[in-house]
Amino acid sequence: MSNSSHSSIRRRDLIRGLLATGAFAGSSRFWTGCTSTPQSSSSPTPIEKMVTLGFIYVGPKDDYGYNQAHAEGAAALAKLPWVKIVEEASIPETTAVAETMRKMIDENGAIALFPTSYGYFNPHSLKIAAEFPQVQLFHANQPYKANYPKNVGSYFSDLAEPAYLAGIVAAYASKTGKLGYVVPKAIPVVLRELNSFALGARSVNPAIVIQTVFTGDWSLPVKEAEATNTLIDQNADVITSRVDNLKAVITTAESRGVFSNGYHIDQASLAPKGYLTGVEWNWGKIYTTYAEMLRAGKTLMDKGIPPVIAGGLKDDFCKLSPYGAAVSQEAKTAVETAKAKLLDGSLVIFKGELKDNKGKVVIPAGTQYTLQDPQLQGMNWLVEGVVGNAGTQ
Repeated sequence: MSNSSHSSIRRRDLIRGLLATGAFAGSSRFWTGCTSTPQSSSSPTPIEKMVTLGFIYVGPKDDYGYNQAHAEGAAALAKLPWVKIVEEASIPETTAVAETMRKMIDENGAIALFPTSYGYFNPHSLKIAAEFPQVQLFHANQPYKANYPKNVGSYFSDLAEPAYLAGIVAAYASKTGKLGYVVPKAIPVVLRELNSFALGARSVNPAIVIQTVFTGDWSLPVKEAEATNTLIDQNADVITSRVDNLKAVITTAESRGVFSNGYHIDQASLAPKGYLTGVEWNWGKIYTTYAEMLRAGKTLMDKGIPPVIAGGLKDDFCKLSPYGAAVSQEAKTAVETAKAKLLDGSLVIFKGELKDNKGKVVIPAGTQYTLQDPQLQGMNWLVEGVVGNAGTQ
């Protein structure tokens, strides 16, 4: 993590003094002043104030997965000459993350933080938000509630659409009619993407089965490899996962001679024979959007920045990885057809009548939900065809 050239004590005293007097809130130009146009070629160019942003990852930055996807987004943002990035990786979802946030604010002068792991939010980010009311905290994939502190926002790169398309690819590749899915935690965002994958696969083959193993955490490589082997032993011939680091899952599938779908980033290099495609974030697009608003002096508190920024394929917030060699032309055509319908709104993933895997109607006939509908933000069920228990942790 980058260190400030000023002492932490002087930085802390300065920021807290400004917070106490209201000067910090009164002039966003203190942090984000814009470069003025020189009056003549000989005039010196004023030095633009840097926008300092903090990024925190629950795992390593090169994990071939979730954390690497965020780190690549931050790296793209760091190319902007007026942005300074401070980062900390492998920070657990404990009081350690609160200390990291304080350090980024006090010592590095961060005006906004991006704590990228779901478990950082409550209570740690909420505590820091109250402690530093003029510092803004933006959380990935955290369902937003109106009673959250005014300096807390949420952003979504909704992967349900590319997950649906990846399900189509998996269904075309499967010979056994059984797909395997290694699931980390049974939280709404994960279940929504798992269900989307299943619905995509079952749009091709309504009889297909998606077998699951829940590991209970974001990164447990040994357990993930064991889960992959278990699914393959149960005759699953396409394996995918939503854990943070898919290396163990994908390389195990490759060694067993079965296909795999990736997640978070393009992981084709891990399985040159069996990799089909993958579900990818495009965090760089979202982070650049935030940075531009912060540079302009906008805030969550004055409603210049929306409390929620969300998007999918149409917004270029996510994408499907390039196809592997094993993907048929028939599958590619089916994906492109479905993608076009998702983009024009004629295909809605979650619409009734839809039953869960216990036979209960969870979306009645004639009802459909957009991906950001509150009804889906609290999802705690698995769709018909998915073998598993959504309450598994």
